[in-house]
Amino acid sequence: MNKRIGLIIKKFNLLKIGYDFMGYSFNNGKELSYHHLIIPKIISSELGYGKGIEDWNGAILTKSTSHAYLHLIELYDYDRFLSLTSEMLDEVFKGYLDEENLYYINDILNSFEKEYQNVTNCKGKPIIREEYQRRRYKKR
Repeated sequence: MNKRIGLIIKKFNLLKIGYDFMGYSFNNGKELSYHHLIIPKIISSELGYGKGIEDWNGAILTKSTSHAYLHLIELYDYDRFLSLTSEMLDEVFKGYLDEENLYYINDILNSFEKEYQNVTNCKGKPIIREEYQRRRYKKR
């Protein structure tokens, strides 16, 4: 794991609280990954940021659920992707995972799931996998 990512995990106390910036649970730090929020990984080196792994530029997500789901949402509904990004940026600026942000994130995800519940991929399987719907923050 990248040292900077480890510091972000520690700063936000993620191993103790057991959930990521989108409210998805994980069992250990190996399940976590860094998601670029402001400057995408693909252009960060061009701008002189190397891999772009900076505290202000990213959120820590669970690889197999929230990270994969967020990129799926980016493909299907860019406006919702931007709304999710905004909520995670707010958490970054606050310096902690705020329940209010996590409830907003859940609301955004619920609305995406309602609209895209019958959409399937090229293999005929639903794009919204069951594990994407298992979140810590469900209702206020």
